[in-house]
Amino acid sequence: MADSSSSRPPLCERISHKSYFLRAVDLTILGLLFSLLLYRIQRVNENETVWVVALLCESCFLFIWLLITCIKWSPAEYKPHLHRLDKRLHDFPSVDMFVTTADPVREPPILVVNTVLSLLAVNYPANKLACYVSDDGCSPLTYFSLKEASKFAKIWVPFCKKYNTEYEKLCRKVEDATGDSHWLDSDDDFEAFSNTKPTDHSTIVKLVCENKEGVGDEKEVPHFVYISREKRENYHHHYKAGAMNFLVRVSGLMTNAPYMLNVDCDMYVNEADVVRQAMCVFLQKPMNPNHCAFVQFPQDFYDSNADEFIILQSYLGRGIAGIQGPIFTGSGCFHTRKVMYGLSIDDLDDSGSLSSVATKRMLAEGSLAREFGSSKEIVKSVVEALQGKSNPQQTITNSIEIAKEVGNCHYEYQTSWGKTIGWLYDSMADDVNTSIGIHSRGWTSSYISPDPPAFLGCMPPMGPVAMVQWQRWGTGMLEVFFNKQSPLMGLFHQKMRFRQRLAYISISMWGLRSIPELFYCLLPAYCLLHNSALFPKGLCLGIIVTLLGMHSLYTLWEFMRVGFSVQSWYVSQSIWRIKATSCWLFSILDITLKLLGISKVVLIVTQKTIPESRSGSGDEPPQHIDHGLSPSSGKFEIDGSLYFLPGTFIVLVNLAAIAGYWVGLQSWSCKHGGGGSGLAEACICVLVVIIFYPFLMGLFKKGKYGIPLSTLSKAVFLTALFVVFSVRK
Repeated sequence: MADSSSSRPPLCERISHKSYFLRAVDLTILGLLFSLLLYRIQRVNENETVWVVALLCESCFLFIWLLITCIKWSPAEYKPHLHRLDKRLHDFPSVDMFVTTADPVREPPILVVNTVLSLLAVNYPANKLACYVSDDGCSPLTYFSLKEASKFAKIWVPFCKKYNTEYEKLCRKVEDATGDSHWLDSDDDFEAFSNTKPTDHSTIVKLVCENKEGVGDEKEVPHFVYISREKRENYHHHYKAGAMNFLVRVSGLMTNAPYMLNVDCDMYVNEADVVRQAMCVFLQKPMNPNHCAFVQFPQDFYDSNADEFIILQSYLGRGIAGIQGPIFTGSGCFHTRKVMYGLSIDDLDDSGSLSSVATKRMLAEGSLAREFGSSKEIVKSVVEALQGKSNPQQTITNSIEIAKEVGNCHYEYQTSWGKTIGWLYDSMADDVNTSIGIHSRGWTSSYISPDPPAFLGCMPPMGPVAMVQWQRWGTGMLEVFFNKQSPLMGLFHQKMRFRQRLAYISISMWGLRSIPELFYCLLPAYCLLHNSALFPKGLCLGIIVTLLGMHSLYTLWEFMRVGFSVQSWYVSQSIWRIKATSCWLFSILDITLKLLGISKVVLIVTQKTIPESRSGSGDEPPQHIDHGLSPSSGKFEIDGSLYFLPGTFIVLVNLAAIAGYWVGLQSWSCKHGGGGSGLAEACICVLVVIIFYPFLMGLFKKGKYGIPLSTLSKAVFLTALFVVFSVRK
């Protein structure tokens, strides 16, 4: 293994990105928000109810910005030195690679194939790798595609991406199989898929390809295993988290690698050295003695729907990484197996090995059976993992039948799987939930952002699919905020650092921002119609103008610094407001119904997109594909779902207020008294309409980019009620 001598240069180094100028800007904005809040408080008795509502909204914005400032205070990341690793390492540690898929329609098999092929071709000894694919859809088509991919990999992997023609044949074969199932009856290997349903079938474990040579030759292909856990009707399977825990158990039985990589089926490897980069952190003993639980790589994308997401990673992601380490984001992450088995920092001695006290407590046979289940083979693999023993080179075929047993629906019953072991349950945001559990036990994590990006994936196009995904994320975060893993729990006595906990609080309560943002989008319109002053001339108006100007220039600079355009910045600001006032509003409804016991949260698999054309080399998706629904195209697909009702309502209300202001509705209201609103409120109404530009355009367009009549009629009715309520004294 690695030479741990502290006299040698480190395998990686921590790079700090802190900026005193940016800190000053953050504090200035914080000061302006506080000044505005103080101004409101001092004059709250002199104004109407709308003043109190504005005070509450601005209090929320102040709290949010305070959290953001704390998060961004000391950004950092790690830079690996691969040349030092190669000189120092004599025997690479093993890595198990996990890919999850759940629906062959929404997640096309060719997408899974692309991801698997990229994993099999990483620059790492093949005998130290094993790739496991979990198919929660129990699709024979997915299995067929993976079998064909394994045949192709034996040709493609040794020569990487030279065989473009062969790859196109593979694509055509998979696509042809989608509409023709004759291959299902021509091979006995598919018998396990007969009479199965995605929600009702027994466990399936298939060894697609086995690396029998085991010497690390360049012509070798890693182990490749297909699994589909047992599914039964009316049984909760915990979605992706449940699939990941089955992957952990199966891989523990077969290869039991000390490190595990998990990627989504649409997130392929873009940097062949990504595994070795992660090892630079894990094997850096002098700087971080066995305290790094996982290494998170940022999620980058080959389409143009993710500008805002990339910005969040660049600034908030690095900011959190500078505290106790980045948050696990569900894909592109390397985990240590022993940490996923519930190990705490306190369970280690000074050398990084399991302490004698922890050994007696954790490795007792009865204790392990209660924690990990009744399988003796699982218990044995857990003991080996916790003791840091290298996995023996053995024929993994012998473990197939045992692997099927640990995929049984009832295997996890009365165990600690999903509670304190593995991926944690009780939230659709299982990644954040699991991350909190790891950091609460005192572990750190590391963030590596290489150039080129380590992983590339796709984001759903702007429209209904994206709205579903945003609502799912918002609901999952709120589940974390209100469950047993809530960052509010153990605020001071757990091993998580205080600022790290603030970061989790900020992220998990994102959905709650919907309420103040929705109200603030409507307040200027209400004041125009009601003739109330929201931004009176003088100090208050000066603070508001300065705040808007500084925040706009600050966020614009953040986008342009990363290489995005002004248009990208504007569209991202628009999408953020739409997301906050629409998707997260329904996230609040979801979590409310769940907490009241009225309904349960259901995970909906979103449609994944496939590039329509390929680059000249034919071996990887082209960069920044425009699907016609991206921010750069200015198009936003709209359907009749309720997701688009709040945005349409906001636009109509502000248009009504602007129209009323100019045609003299305010003059009528003045006859009945009022504080007197004016140009400032009208300008903010115009700004709101500009921000919700996709809905404004939707009023005049037809087809999939136009607002359906059903949505428009509901929004008009709500707008009429709002106007009547606003002008009534």
